[in-house]
Amino acid sequence: MFLLHGWGDTGSTFQFLVDELSSDWRVIAPDWRGFGESHYRTECYWFPDYVADLDALLGIYSPDRSVQLVGHSMGANVAGLYAGVMPERVSAFVNIEGFGLADSDPANAPAHYRRWIEAGRERRGYTRYRSWDELVPKILKRSPAMPPDRALFVAMQWATESDAGIEIKADPAHKLPNAVQYRRAEAMACRAAIRARVLVVSGEDSDFFEAGKAWLAGGNAASEYPGAQIVTIPGAGHMAHFEQPARLARVIEDFLLQDL
Repeated sequence: MFLLHGWGDTGSTFQFLVDELSSDWRVIAPDWRGFGESHYRTECYWFPDYVADLDALLGIYSPDRSVQLVGHSMGANVAGLYAGVMPERVSAFVNIEGFGLADSDPANAPAHYRRWIEAGRERRGYTRYRSWDELVPKILKRSPAMPPDRALFVAMQWATESDAGIEIKADPAHKLPNAVQYRRAEAMACRAAIRARVLVVSGEDSDFFEAGKAWLAGGNAASEYPGAQIVTIPGAGHMAHFEQPARLARVIEDFLLQDL
């Protein structure tokens, strides 16, 4: 089982989910480039690079067999692209809150490129915290159903302590806007080529963005992932693996074990 984290997260915070798995899985949960313990590139991050990184990882851990991908948010979007680009490599795909973005308007390209250039001049870093007690409430604000001890664990995966304080373990270049606008039609073309079984999971209380809710409410999950199973996790927001790991683990295992 490959667990692919979202933007700003790390592979290690899937620990709560892994603890709830009932079967004996071999779990691979990498840190995407520039997050957690992965090296920083210090330039910019292009989304296709993540797709290529995933292909390289699968070549290491499962070169001869198709795989089961579980992605959250950005990780789900990467996995969804990959499953369409390399459909023979993926047997099952679990998409947790990976809705993609609203389509972009080509007329906005001049302003968008300008914003990218100007943001690159500043290279603003992440907030530095004086103590873990400052970072933990930030995590709990986003995921209020998570116990404080679990939030502290997440904080210690996301950040490191030094003489300068608590510093986030992520390349500040991730904060730059992508130079290329999101092209939803291209993402949909990749999804249309998926041959794997698909499960789409959302948090009942998710407020990730309104477009995502509208996408689900409009039945787009079923149209963009034909034949997909659609499940909503009660008591969970966007970070379902933080707030409801037991419920999420049951849903994932019930789906993936159908392959084995």
